[in-house]
Amino acid sequence: MQLRNQPSIHPKEEKIVAKVHSSALFGIEAYPVEVEVDLARGLPKFSIVGLPDLAVKEARERVSSAIKNSSFDFPTKKITVNLAPADIKKEGSSFDLSIAIGILKASNIIAKDELSRYSILGELALDGSVRRINGALPIALELKKRGVKALILPEENAREAAVVSD
Repeated sequence: MQLRNQPSIHPKEEKIVAKVHSSALFGIEAYPVEVEVDLARGLPKFSIVGLPDLAVKEARERVSSAIKNSSFDFPTKKITVNLAPADIKKEGSSFDLSIAIGILKASNIIAKDELSRYSILGELALDGSVRRINGALPIALELKKRGVKALILPEENAREAAVVSD
């Protein structure tokens, strides 16, 4: 806690937080998920919080390899990824792409406001290619209900999600 008129403990430390919109399935219901990425000084560590299952926790390995194998530098900082809301369990590998985009935004490789109107989903292969996800149709339907008009997802899911039109 910082008291009024008191200097910050780390006055030169700049907060680097990026946000990416995503979505997930809970049964057959889709719900929005906000992927928040924080880069901080400290020993390199990559943590994912927000009730992730094992497949989501394994995203650390897929995302770091995919970023490196796509010719980008992976940050040597303390990386914390929060999948909000934290009270709902997140399952599967569909957050890989949104986590990677968040890390690239937090690293200023992608502009912070770039892609902000999109909901982003996709599993990453270690070489950086994007793999199909499960549940693209219910996710696209829910996003349309919520007024989201732009969705980035694997090409293999395009036909399924395209059933939902304006």
